[in-house]
Amino acid sequence: MALRKFEIIDRAPYAQGRQFGTVGAFEQLDGTAHFIVDPLLPANAAIVDLELIPRDCDGMVHFSADLCVIVPVDASRSNGRALVDLPNRGRRLMVVNMNQSPPAAPVARQAHAGDGFLFEQGYTVASIGWQWDVYRSDALMGLDAPSAMRDGEPISGETMVEFRPNEAVSTFLLADRVHKPLPAAPGPQPQAVLYVSDYEDAADVPIERGLWRFADGSGAGAPQASQDHIYLEGGFVPGKIYQLVYTTERAPVAGLGLLAMRDVAPFLRDRLSVSGESSGVATHKHHTLITWGISQTGRMLRHFLSLGLNLCEDGTKAYEGVHSHIAGARRGAFNHRFAQPSNQTTPSWGHVFPFADATSEDPVSGRSGGLLDRLDALNATPKIIYTNSAAEYWRGDATLAHTLADGCGDLEEHPATRNYLFASTQHLAGYIGQSRTNAGVGTTARYPLNVLDYRPLLRAALINLDRWISADVEPPPSQHPRLRDGSAVSRDQVLAYFTKLPAFACPDAQRLPFVRTVDLGADESVGVGKYPAKEGAFYPALVSALDADGNETAGVRLPDVTVPVATYAGWNPRDPATGSPDQIVPMNGSTLFFARTVAEREGSGDPRRAVVERYRDAQEYAQLVRDAATQLADANYLLRADVELLVVSALQRYHAAMGTSTA
Repeated sequence: MALRKFEIIDRAPYAQGRQFGTVGAFEQLDGTAHFIVDPLLPANAAIVDLELIPRDCDGMVHFSADLCVIVPVDASRSNGRALVDLPNRGRRLMVVNMNQSPPAAPVARQAHAGDGFLFEQGYTVASIGWQWDVYRSDALMGLDAPSAMRDGEPISGETMVEFRPNEAVSTFLLADRVHKPLPAAPGPQPQAVLYVSDYEDAADVPIERGLWRFADGSGAGAPQASQDHIYLEGGFVPGKIYQLVYTTERAPVAGLGLLAMRDVAPFLRDRLSVSGESSGVATHKHHTLITWGISQTGRMLRHFLSLGLNLCEDGTKAYEGVHSHIAGARRGAFNHRFAQPSNQTTPSWGHVFPFADATSEDPVSGRSGGLLDRLDALNATPKIIYTNSAAEYWRGDATLAHTLADGCGDLEEHPATRNYLFASTQHLAGYIGQSRTNAGVGTTARYPLNVLDYRPLLRAALINLDRWISADVEPPPSQHPRLRDGSAVSRDQVLAYFTKLPAFACPDAQRLPFVRTVDLGADESVGVGKYPAKEGAFYPALVSALDADGNETAGVRLPDVTVPVATYAGWNPRDPATGSPDQIVPMNGSTLFFARTVAEREGSGDPRRAVVERYRDAQEYAQLVRDAATQLADANYLLRADVELLVVSALQRYHAAMGTSTA
């Protein structure tokens, strides 16, 4: 077994000893997982540069990762299932999403317990650090990744990093936002190139080499030489896209994170033992392992599946179930030389075919295959549920998971998967009172953000996945845009609706993000790239059609969408203050409330019916929402116990639209 030792550093009651239904109290174990893997085993062959890590006298590779496990104090009350949460940029997010924790709950070592849903069900929740470029802290988890070496020296070579400024600054870290950089190799690097473009698919224009250098100009005084920063004379322009191709001096083996995720599973299945002062040693055994990832880590799960890694070194299956949330049809920078897992937009291995689970032909790239081909051949395919928001469709990729690559038809679904769009939602669950500035990327949206909270649908999807595994109960049918019924349309068609709304500035359809074919050079197949990648033909970017209120017709529709007080979208133009208002903010959606009264509607020229034309009062509205939520529960897209949760949530938006009190 690759996870040889769990070194517990801290052990404490979870949620201050709170009792969770009949399961009782939980405790949290924080520590370090120590791994030893054989680089020559076929099960590990997919990891790029694994064989270049220095080995011990037995030929084995050692590495370690942060590990957190929340388990019932009384092991006998467990439901026998362990959920493995992949921390997103170091943050543990499964509990706060599934347990409906408050939006303001801080990122912390102990996740906010919310309404206790997961723990009342008896789940063990484990979080495994997997990302080498996280600045680890008490709250953020990561992995110690040794670097690839050749002849006793670290491997150096060409890499690329992207910057998307939202304000005028002169200096950037050589990383995505606040992650660890790949340092520039010493020396002037005259061959390094800094490109700038107006939008994603515009021409990349080199910036004169004498105008920038590897230096940090963020402090007082003259810029200081730095291997970790880039300095541009005159500053970076907000709204532009910059890509730097340079030589770095080391290559952390990022793919070890995929092995950490895989190999924590057999440990949780059979070997998690905790000693107690009075109870002796409690052994927690789990017969079912489900892994969950959100956004970045949802893409990581897709990468894990595509590499066929769900088979452990001993030939046993790691996970019975996978839930990939808001990943769209992309993968990521998780397993190539000089990979920075924090990277999300730079075209690389995360943007290449195949996008769909089942085998298909791609006339655009000339390739063929399926995401699950390797696992199918190994008989190691888990049950998989994909959930997405409208934002993943609007960034140009999500439709490729279920549509022919030339956009001429729908793909047949793989029997081990389900795919759900949460209609008219944004990337992360919304709430009233959000800042228009995206906390992740720092971009400010032009209009109020999408306030729909899809999290009740998320936990119903998890329970459906569990039942599919444990009781062979089929989940409800996939719900997403389809060409055959006309619910999948071009983004231009949707934008045409929004041009009719008063005082609304639409983005430029030509400047929306697209997925294109990617050529990373002659060594692409072994995980070594040539940058910048050559992008070629465009893939079709399809989204859901709209109803008369401007809300999406495809997917699982919350009562807010079927009984609306607003138009909700999965996209939002950039605020002019952050540059490029003709483009959209990645991940953010929008809320455009209906007029309250007929007079207000007529005065503004809004073609949508006013709220008072739709609903007599809050009581009538609540009943309509309850009826719609009950229909979702009848179809198993919502847990029956969460019907009233949706009613309360929708009423908040009703009162926000009407400007009335929720009391």
